[in-house]
Amino acid sequence: MKKALLFITIAHSIAAYAQTEIADTVSEQQLDEIIVKGEKPQVRGEDGIMIVDLPGIVRDKPVNNILEALGYLPGVTNNNGMIGLTGASNVTIILNGELTNMPLQNLYQLLYTTPVDRLKNVEVMYSAPAKYHVNGAVINVVLKTPTPLDGLQGQVRAGYNQAHYGSYGGALAATYAIKGWTFDLNYGLSRTKSWSREETWSNHLLNGQRKMIEDDMRRITRNWSNTIFASASYKTLKLTYNGQIVSGQKSRSLSSGTLGDFTNENKMLSPINYHNIALRYETPFGMSVSGDYTRYSENRSQTLFKDTDFLLDSDCRQRINRYHVYLDQEHNIGKWTLNYGAEYQRSEDHSSQTYGSSDNHDFDDSLNEDVAGLYLGTQRSFDRGLSFNVSAKGEYYHSKYQHNWNFIPQFGATYYRTPTSIFQLNLSTQRIYPSYWELHGGTSYINDYSTVIGNPKLQPYIQYDAQFNYILKQKYVATLYFQYGDKTTVQLPYQSPDDLNLIYQTVNMNYERVAGLNLYAPFDVSYIWNAAATANVMNRRAKADHFHDISFDNCKWIFYGSINNSFKFSQNSPVSLSVDFSYISPSLQGIAEMSDIWRVDAGLKWQFGIKRCCELVLKADDIFNTWSPTMTINQAGQDYRMKVRDMTHNLKLTFIWRFNGFKPKDNDIDISRFGTGR
Repeated sequence: MKKALLFITIAHSIAAYAQTEIADTVSEQQLDEIIVKGEKPQVRGEDGIMIVDLPGIVRDKPVNNILEALGYLPGVTNNNGMIGLTGASNVTIILNGELTNMPLQNLYQLLYTTPVDRLKNVEVMYSAPAKYHVNGAVINVVLKTPTPLDGLQGQVRAGYNQAHYGSYGGALAATYAIKGWTFDLNYGLSRTKSWSREETWSNHLLNGQRKMIEDDMRRITRNWSNTIFASASYKTLKLTYNGQIVSGQKSRSLSSGTLGDFTNENKMLSPINYHNIALRYETPFGMSVSGDYTRYSENRSQTLFKDTDFLLDSDCRQRINRYHVYLDQEHNIGKWTLNYGAEYQRSEDHSSQTYGSSDNHDFDDSLNEDVAGLYLGTQRSFDRGLSFNVSAKGEYYHSKYQHNWNFIPQFGATYYRTPTSIFQLNLSTQRIYPSYWELHGGTSYINDYSTVIGNPKLQPYIQYDAQFNYILKQKYVATLYFQYGDKTTVQLPYQSPDDLNLIYQTVNMNYERVAGLNLYAPFDVSYIWNAAATANVMNRRAKADHFHDISFDNCKWIFYGSINNSFKFSQNSPVSLSVDFSYISPSLQGIAEMSDIWRVDAGLKWQFGIKRCCELVLKADDIFNTWSPTMTINQAGQDYRMKVRDMTHNLKLTFIWRFNGFKPKDNDIDISRFGTGR
């Protein structure tokens, strides 16, 4: 971000010099103000953490919420609302250094309803210290803290999205502070209707004969979604509630092909309810005590018809109660910081699946899960530019399927002689657990040929990640990374050799390994053109000795590139234009080959009103509707192809009104395991 600064002291010094040194030739010197143009650092490094000035990066972008803004972070990709971090197997998003314990879709909805103007900065941690109670990579969204002088501030947003069908919604965000109290409220209401299409060609080998099964499926989904986030804090005590209620959710898929015409109807018999309440207290002697309770429930029915003939119906229920408590203590010992703590999580999942008319077996099962851990960590900053954090966590996991001890180390370091050249090294380990529903082994039908089957034998897997970052001039970032998932999981179609059945089931592979280099470079031409280019080259290898009853070992070089552009017509122009381009070369996913994809996005942002309190954003995503791949499987007797024709093309119109100066001030995301749908 470019910023004009007025240096009055420089002007005074020059004037004094003129009066003393050249008084005989100049009796009086009149100086205009001196404008020195500087650039605020986009990226800073500290303790293995990248601190990014994201508000400055997206200032002229057609974004109005934090979820959209995260896509402009160095090394971050926003794939149709799914946030990924290059060089990390997965990433958890936390708010103000606190874990939300929200399912991924709920967290994304919260970020979507939170105005980008609330954003202070973002911290990217490729290996989060254990004190955050997150294993692996973390994006810490740091929000501004309101003060009593600000009064009641807020923002109202209303928007319309036209894809294949129209969707619309609105949101209210408000903050208020008085004396030692701080209040925060976010509420969002949306009506969504989506459309997708999949064409498949399955050349199925059965009893030595090939049978081509073609299918063309269109799916329509609709729902109402209410998202609420509210917090109240008094000094060091904070109470937070976040929840989501999804009502009227219905999904209807129509497929036609070789085996006939099928109608598959899924609907929620009652609203999907997610509620979480958390309490946090920081003691005067450096200890924080936190706890939260989560309640999740859904009741989904499925009915499958062939033409007008009834085939089957089923009822799936899930109720989850989860309790999570943790203690954290921190001491400053000279120049060292010592932190240690403990946590315990108890999950109680009661799930069932019953069939009204089918030969399939019903189940009514309870799955209890206990996770307990202890950690010890330290961090230190040295005078010569070296800082680091290191921690080690011991974790015990227990369920009726397995129990084990895990050792989870973490290391992050930053070194620089001058701020213009920064080096970072990060190492992390994490254990990733499957969703609750998959472990019950339930079965869902797509049509009479394709089924989705759970897997009680599914094992959690261990993920190892390493990254080396080089930050040049606090804006250019190069990341060399390595990822290794031991027993990593994958869900892909498999043609059964025993009957005419296509099976989708999550299974463990031997491993998946990724090594690559990501380059991020922002640049600008005066105030007119501001841009950022990303290039990522990686080598991905996936190996499985037992993918059902076959094996594979695939390896491929993959390229991802993008360039984001913003244009302004004058330095203080209220209108800005953006044009973005992204491309992914042919890639792989387990046994499957994925075709290359590309997209072009464009947007127009207009700020108007008193002190530009109003904003109108028009944005077109994936203008040519090309961000959907073709998947091909052609080895070990498997012969399958799927062309995804999702409506990723859409046009968004958003209006924003900020009241009482709700704007940036110069002085001041876990993988979801909930749900029955797969």
